[in-house]
Amino acid sequence: MRLEEIVPAIFLIAVLILVLPSFLRSNSKSKQFFYNFLIWSIIVTSIVIVSYFISE
Repeated sequence: MRLEEIVPAIFLIAVLILVLPSFLRSNSKSKQFFYNFLIWSIIVTSIVIVSYFISE
């Protein structure tokens, strides 16, 4: 892995660490948690796909 791949991965993990506790606290119900998790999964996946196509 090159530095161009490691630095964004570190920032994404840092953001996840910062956001995850409040995300889990606000989603105490399992149905609401899975719905919000699905939305965030779609957002993150679309960002990864777009950044992959832009970088190539």
